[in-house]
Amino acid sequence: MRRIREILRLRFEQGASVRTIATSCRVSKTTVSEILARAQSAGIGWPLPEDLDEEALVARLYPEPATPTRRRPIPDWTSIDRELRRKGVTLQTLWSEYHQQHPDGYRYARFCQLYRAWKRQQDVVLRQVYKAGEKMFVDFAGMTIPIQDPKTGAVSQAYLFVATLGASSYTFAKAVPAQDRFWWLMAHVEALEFFGGVPALIVPDNPKTGVTHACYYDPELNPAYQEFAEHYGVAILPARPKKPRDKAKVESAVPFAERFILARLRHQTFFSVAEANAAIRPLLEELNHRPFQKREGSRASLFAELERPALRPLPVRRYEYAEWKRLRVNIDSHVEVAGCFYSVPYQYAQQEVRVRVSAHTVEIFSGGRRIASHPRLTRKGEVSTLEAHMPDAHRRYRQAPSLLLAEAQAIGPHTKALVEALLATHPHPEQGYRAGQGVVRLTRRYGADRLEAACQRALATGALAYRSVQNILRCGLDRIPYHPPAEEEPLREHAHLRGPAYYRSSGGEA
Repeated sequence: MRRIREILRLRFEQGASVRTIATSCRVSKTTVSEILARAQSAGIGWPLPEDLDEEALVARLYPEPATPTRRRPIPDWTSIDRELRRKGVTLQTLWSEYHQQHPDGYRYARFCQLYRAWKRQQDVVLRQVYKAGEKMFVDFAGMTIPIQDPKTGAVSQAYLFVATLGASSYTFAKAVPAQDRFWWLMAHVEALEFFGGVPALIVPDNPKTGVTHACYYDPELNPAYQEFAEHYGVAILPARPKKPRDKAKVESAVPFAERFILARLRHQTFFSVAEANAAIRPLLEELNHRPFQKREGSRASLFAELERPALRPLPVRRYEYAEWKRLRVNIDSHVEVAGCFYSVPYQYAQQEVRVRVSAHTVEIFSGGRRIASHPRLTRKGEVSTLEAHMPDAHRRYRQAPSLLLAEAQAIGPHTKALVEALLATHPHPEQGYRAGQGVVRLTRRYGADRLEAACQRALATGALAYRSVQNILRCGLDRIPYHPPAEEEPLREHAHLRGPAYYRSSGGEA
């Protein structure tokens, strides 16, 4: 206002130019020209009348527009606010629809101005605009549910997991026995299945079960939570530390669930978490169908109308929980997981790898690439070794018995039978392998035919040893036909044969 007086003074008293006035008053030349034009139009000269104060001066220069004689149609701001939550819907779109129905209605700028004024008058929670299908907010309630052991009477606590959608406030709640990573992720899975779809974003707090490093700008998720997000194709956006309004929806949904569900169950005794969830389900259904106090509809009706069509479909395969570990490969190219041993390619011996352990598989990764996969073993001390992970020398050593039997088979069936017997009868496989290898190598000196005949004789006589076959060949017994000894005839009774009974009798003579 003081600048208006200064502009008029410089113009009428000093006769300054528009450029000079603009420079002196630090305003644009357009503003100076407009004020001078309005003063001329209002018949204001210099000096100003003494009774013309600053407010009266502004009122004469900028008079209020005349009140319109007709009233323009007022848009349904509640409906417009609801439509804005749909994907792709903007104020420009809604104004176009309004203008088609009411050509004499408000222009676009006034339409936006009136909507924002209406929005400022609404409840604080409604000031944040959430697009349908955009965000799911998750958190644990502060109140717990006592679970009594029916045998011992000991009481443990179950925890209430709460998830709510941004646009409709449709809520999911489930009791879980612990707040560890497994139950945290499985509660997420059941929440998505309850909603029947996947939102674009999940907004948690910064729990250790989901966030490895809480950061204002770049939070770091733990590998299991990141894998869950990749499986469902959803982004995780943890709330900023000490910024509860980042997850205002669940901040209001949690106490509401505590009052509407847990408070009403406080007099009941539960003997399992399953019993508690059975009691929670009907109360959750009632909560979602409860009418809003300040607007039409309910959480369930708003979800069916807005949120459900906007959610992306669930994947065909359900998420399988897996733990991630950082382990160092042993010198024997195996990693130990829960007392069992799993092989990796020998090139990674003594290197650090990441291991994904699920209920059915153990997968080993290095540099983001999977280098080994095994079915999970169940008994402590079991070993799963793939031959492809071994060096060539170790692989040949593991394949040696089968190769040895193939060589023996090429010599003859009796040679193969003898080698099989050597492998089976020695207390350690290596001893049997070395003995069988010695037998096969006798072909270098005696030839395959003589060795086959010697093995046949050794099998017939029960001489199952390398030295026995060697002696047969050295003595030339393999060239002599072998005839098994005839069975001895039993002694026939004779009068002069006393028999054992004679010597047992008391009166017998020596």
